[in-house]
Amino acid sequence: MAIEKHKLRLTVNGRGREAEVEPRTLLVDFLRQDLRLTGTHVGCAHGSCGACTVMIDGRAGRSCTTLALQAEGADVRTVESLADAEGPLNPLQQAFHECHALQCGYCTPGFLMAATQLLRDHPDPTDAQIRAGLAGNLCRCTGYVNIVRAVKLAAQKIRQARA
Repeated sequence: MAIEKHKLRLTVNGRGREAEVEPRTLLVDFLRQDLRLTGTHVGCAHGSCGACTVMIDGRAGRSCTTLALQAEGADVRTVESLADAEGPLNPLQQAFHECHALQCGYCTPGFLMAATQLLRDHPDPTDAQIRAGLAGNLCRCTGYVNIVRAVKLAAQKIRQARA
């Protein structure tokens, strides 16, 4: 017996999308499999590690615990939205590169998306605010020191660009 599919309409990285999805389809699976946006990673599949973090209507959210149909009408942004494929890195990506804030890179997309919200909420964050804002993202490689440095550097770059 076939599972009934439902129409899904949402915006992903600024582009309107429509699809037929099963009710049990997770947002992360829709992004990765249907849209081929593979920058969003599946780590724990339980919402604990943060590798699947995307922006949903301007707020960081876990795409591995969000059903695709829950994103009906939403504006979803993935790590691919941070910079054009042919263009320069955005300030946060550049800061991660400059500060060596990644090693294997698996957790990096989730950290970048969580840090995007963090920097919107706290344009000049303290170390404590950075650590609290990124507490839901896990990294097994870096020890977090360079990630905190990268977010501070990105905040500085963003402030300088606005001045």
